[in-house]
Amino acid sequence: MTEQTTPPALPADDAARRPTAIDAVADALTERLLELDPTFATSLGVPGHETEYPDYSPAGLENFAEAARETLARLEGLEPADDVDRVTLDALHERLELELEIHASGWDLADLNNIASPAQGIRSVFDLMPTASVEDWRNICGRLGNVADALSSYVTSLRSGAEQGLLPAARQVRTVIEQCTRYAEDGGFFDRFVSGAAAGDGTELPQDLTAELRVHADAARAGYRGFVTFLEQELLPLAPEKDAVGRERYALMSRRFLGAEIDLEETYRWGVEELDRIIAEQEQVANQIREGATIEEAMRILNEDPARQLHGTEALREWMQDLSDRAVADLADTHFEIPEQMRTIECMIAPTDEGGIYYTGPSEDFSRPGRMWWSVPAGEDTFTTWGETTTVYHEGVPGHHLQIGTATAARDTLNSWRRNVCWVSGHGEGWALYAERLMDELGYLSDPGDRMGMLDAQRMRAARVVFDIGVHLELEVPERWGSGTWTAEKGYEFLKQNMAVSEGQLNFEFTRYLGWPGQAPAYKLGQRLWEQIRDEVRSREGDAFDAKAFHTRALRLGSVGLDTLRRALLDG
Repeated sequence: MTEQTTPPALPADDAARRPTAIDAVADALTERLLELDPTFATSLGVPGHETEYPDYSPAGLENFAEAARETLARLEGLEPADDVDRVTLDALHERLELELEIHASGWDLADLNNIASPAQGIRSVFDLMPTASVEDWRNICGRLGNVADALSSYVTSLRSGAEQGLLPAARQVRTVIEQCTRYAEDGGFFDRFVSGAAAGDGTELPQDLTAELRVHADAARAGYRGFVTFLEQELLPLAPEKDAVGRERYALMSRRFLGAEIDLEETYRWGVEELDRIIAEQEQVANQIREGATIEEAMRILNEDPARQLHGTEALREWMQDLSDRAVADLADTHFEIPEQMRTIECMIAPTDEGGIYYTGPSEDFSRPGRMWWSVPAGEDTFTTWGETTTVYHEGVPGHHLQIGTATAARDTLNSWRRNVCWVSGHGEGWALYAERLMDELGYLSDPGDRMGMLDAQRMRAARVVFDIGVHLELEVPERWGSGTWTAEKGYEFLKQNMAVSEGQLNFEFTRYLGWPGQAPAYKLGQRLWEQIRDEVRSREGDAFDAKAFHTRALRLGSVGLDTLRRALLDG
């Protein structure tokens, strides 16, 4: 990474600023990325690319790399006009130079896992497309017609990677085969999607459009069936059974998700210690739930409590929505700055059954609000509130919704790249995990059951640090959890002991960590840094420290790498 001689500092809090030459370069990069990735444009609610997909082929990947090179070249010789520019310059260099390193390694040709790869993204973009008008459905129809070509370009990259010996693990290939088979089956996603086609404004869809939707849905299903055939017949026979990616690739991916280079062994040891500390805290709470109860006994009591149970996905959605709305109402204007346009969150049941809970941000103008999605594994119909209260805070307010919404709304300060493009898991997920602990500090998790749920979530994130680094680097298993070096199988049993989730969720998460190296630890490591920075600022400011002001100033930076965040908040 190119060193910045002047450390970045905080952006101005309120006053609008004039765009600078560095802003112009960043904005131009955003426009280029919207051209290269039309699904990204859809995620932002930016019109003009509604029917298109990116080129997932090696030529398409090279186009992204060339955009990064051109941007870095345009930045040469530009001097920051203010503190905002210093952060932008720091973040652009860190992000783009790293992406060029990854591109040079060739591993972008083997981008396939169970959660965040084109295999899922080509389908999931339809979840974000508006359906309010006939024109919206024409756009959907056009994109459905392009699914097969998008998958074909993706196959070109996977095939090229395989020829170079760059392959996803067999476990990931098998999982994606299962996912995509479900997408393509009769009565699967595409059939369900078009069978319910109706304009939200009450306008009846023309018969020719309805017929074309069915034709293009069939073509999309056929595209996924062809993709499955490629995975089964070409990629799977070559894919390695070993899940561990090794130190070199892991270190590269860790930097992508943290925006910082860490000592992997030190971090692993810290993760082991943090896990032990959280378990001790859980034992104390278990005793509050019932004197002398173990953690497992306390959780069983909570699970069997009818008052803490929800039955059916609609009851789950309504509960999520009510809790989210109450959090916004309570925290706005007291503990956090939440503008009116950010006070709406939509809680949704995802149209898939792959497991996982996630957030999608609002459109630029907030006409599409931020949304919290729950992908319920097939067959699951009963849910417990004690384990998920903290998740709602994590995904909503004061978690991702507050964080992403604040950056989206900062149009007078941040350029479009800072607001909408730059996303670093260690910053973003670290904030959301920090938000969980913060809600405990603010008294919103005083109920022992809800507090146990928060600790359970924290325990899972600490366990992921141990699992992810331990398995991928094949380190020694801590004595408390076994012996020898880590394998995927030992890791599964370890997760089973440290994650109070359903079997479906456990299997999904286990596969996710193995196929997305470096991402899962970014949550806990990001939280660690957020807490360290807050405590340092509080120590410096003493009685003058204002938590609300600190949070507002920090979130107005947008999502940046952890090294950039530290320089911005502590060295300015």
